[in-house]
Amino acid sequence: MWEPIHQKFEKYPAQEKVVKLLLERGFQVSANGKIVSGNIEIPHVQIGKEIKVDRRVVDATAKHIIEDETLFDFFKHVRSIPFLAEAAPKLDLGVVIIIPDDGADVGIISGVTKIIADAGFSIRQAVSDDPYLNEAPKLTIITDKKISGDLVDQIRTVRGVKGITIH
Repeated sequence: MWEPIHQKFEKYPAQEKVVKLLLERGFQVSANGKIVSGNIEIPHVQIGKEIKVDRRVVDATAKHIIEDETLFDFFKHVRSIPFLAEAAPKLDLGVVIIIPDDGADVGIISGVTKIIADAGFSIRQAVSDDPYLNEAPKLTIITDKKISGDLVDQIRTVRGVKGITIH
């Protein structure tokens, strides 16, 4: 988890679970302490059930966030995106998942996308997990069609690529 956020919740492990879910899902916290996605309120009871904490922990986490200017400024600007990884195969799109040696290494995204583009594939979406928010970050690339085994072999040569999965 991103260190400045982690430090503010390290004494509250149950609240830290809530924060982790907010980050994973791209949920915001509104000025009135509601967990939202855009203008849609997400019941605190539902969030609690998802991560197995009491609703009051979710309430306390939201309160903690809105009372801290830095946290509130961050969590009111977080956004979720439509992530196509699971739906892409249903649309005959390719899915390439890159596991890095170290997600903070420089050049992995550019190296992989250059190989894909040079082979004539259009990249429809590229989503990289933040290595400071995710313990096992990966790069997911959605292409206009499925990639070949030869291209997989080329991608494996990119410095920092530990593994690759295609769907």
